[in-house]
Amino acid sequence: MIVEKRFCLDLTQDDIKEWCSTRGVESYRASQIYKWLSSGVTVTDEMTNVSKKVRAMLEEDFIFDGFKVLEKYVSKIDGTTKFVYLLHDGNIIESVVMRYKTGLAVCISSQAGCKMGCEFCASAKAGFGRSLSSGELLAQVLISQKIMGEKIRSVVVMGIGEPFDNYENIVNFIDRITDPEGPGMGARHITISTCGLVPKIREFASLKSQVNLAVSLHAPNDAIRTGIMPIARAYCMEELLDACREYTKVTGRRITFEYSLFKGINDRRQDADELASRLKGMLCHVNLIAANEFPGSDFHRPDRRSVNDFKQYLESKGVNVTLRREMGTDIMAACGQLRRGIEEGTE
Repeated sequence: MIVEKRFCLDLTQDDIKEWCSTRGVESYRASQIYKWLSSGVTVTDEMTNVSKKVRAMLEEDFIFDGFKVLEKYVSKIDGTTKFVYLLHDGNIIESVVMRYKTGLAVCISSQAGCKMGCEFCASAKAGFGRSLSSGELLAQVLISQKIMGEKIRSVVVMGIGEPFDNYENIVNFIDRITDPEGPGMGARHITISTCGLVPKIREFASLKSQVNLAVSLHAPNDAIRTGIMPIARAYCMEELLDACREYTKVTGRRITFEYSLFKGINDRRQDADELASRLKGMLCHVNLIAANEFPGSDFHRPDRRSVNDFKQYLESKGVNVTLRREMGTDIMAACGQLRRGIEEGTE
């Protein structure tokens, strides 16, 4: 029986301790190795306090070349950096590092491709490869941080893929990145975004995590939502909002609703009015996004006046709302623009 090698960043500290014991390696090496991995080191030669013999054993047993930078793009507008990563099996993903006043934030992918099929999203056009392991989720943070040469302060899982379609690895990733003996990131600096897998929202609520939850709503009713988001055919809006209410009740945490404005589709005054009515009384916040276009898309952004009118109307109805700052649009790094390949022929 052939046992497939594990990617090095999939190893927990306990895994490394067990490996050391099995391989006859001194126990103190485990903490050294874990410290290196937790700082994004995936080249054993950089583990300077680990013997060559142990490094050779690590390379023999685990994958250390499973996460390569294929391309790096830097926005001339705002310095946003997009990384295109090549995984050990040939799959390609994208991650985006953004600079805010509070420091660096990274938007990571949860899958190589996406099965959800949202009409307005470039990721849906790329086909589906597979879900990412917890270590591959972690690698996007740690390796991006290492390349940037600056600590990443927050993580949003809003890149390619549907996080709750990769639920177990997402939960493991949260455990890994918040490990005080590892990266040690605070849970409140992590945001998970879902298009609305209702059972998983309820399951996530039961964890009572301090991680932030964002839900891609993008419509005020089922008629519009089912036309642009296939997931809405499985879970109607009332089912989704009921799960969201349960989440806020169980966790005490405010939920964020992502709402991309598409010209002539969901940006009318009546849409704003219906949205405000549906969200009335909820512990929530609406993050408005002026649609980010990509080649071949039939979805277009409204003009600035329409966007501001929509925002102001929601505010007049007592809805907490912000307009998301556009970042990295010149390198196709904005929300909804990430895709699995660099060019059409790479998938």
